[in-house]
Amino acid sequence: MVIDPPGLAEETASRLRNDIIGGTLPPGHRLSETRLAADLGVSRNTLREVFRLLTREGLLRHEPNRGVFVAVPSMATIVDIYRVRRLIEIPALANAWPRHEAVAQMRVAVEKARAAREVQDWRSVGSANMEFHAAIVALTDSARLQVFFAQIIAELRLAFGLLDSPERLHEPYIDRNGEIMDLLAAGSQTNAAALMARYLDESERVVLAAFARLG
Repeated sequence: MVIDPPGLAEETASRLRNDIIGGTLPPGHRLSETRLAADLGVSRNTLREVFRLLTREGLLRHEPNRGVFVAVPSMATIVDIYRVRRLIEIPALANAWPRHEAVAQMRVAVEKARAAREVQDWRSVGSANMEFHAAIVALTDSARLQVFFAQIIAELRLAFGLLDSPERLHEPYIDRNGEIMDLLAAGSQTNAAALMARYLDESERVVLAAFARLG
C-alpha cells in the first residue's frame, strides 16, 4: 500500500486548482482518476482526497456511476459570488488605511494587467485582475476572509472560462482598477468604495449577459 507524505493532498489540490482556474481543465471536463494520479505522481487515495477538497470548494462535481467532472457554474452561482464580493470588497475599501502594504500589491496588479494588455494576453490580464481584488481583501488584515475570497474567486475564474470573449470581459476594468487604487492611495476611501460598487454592478451584468448567450 502506497502512503503519500502528509500535506501532499493539499499541495496536489493547489496544483489541480490552478489547472482548473487557469483553463487547462475546462468546465465540464471529465477527470480520469487513473491518468490524473499518474500525471500528478500521487496515489489514487490521495487523489480522491483532492477530489473531495475541490468538490467542497465548488470546483469539481461528482456524478454517481459517471465520475468526477470540472464543475460548470450556474447563473445562480454567479449572482451569489457577486453578492459576497459586495459584502467584502466595498467595506474593505471604505475602511482601508491608504498606506497599507496591500495598496502596493494593488499597484503591481494594475501594472501587470496593463503590460499584459499591450501584448493581448487576456488570460494574464484576468489573473492580474484577480490579484488586484485579492489585494483589496488583504486590506482587511483578515486571514479567514482572504482564504474564503480565494475560494470564491476560483469559482468565478471557472465561470469566466465558459465565456468566449476574455477581452470584452477584462479590458474595461483594467484602468478602473487603477482609478480605485489612486483614490485609495489619495485617502479617498469613500469614493474608492463607491466606484467599486458601480464596478461590481456592471461586471455582474456583463458576465450574466454573456452566460445568457450561452443558453
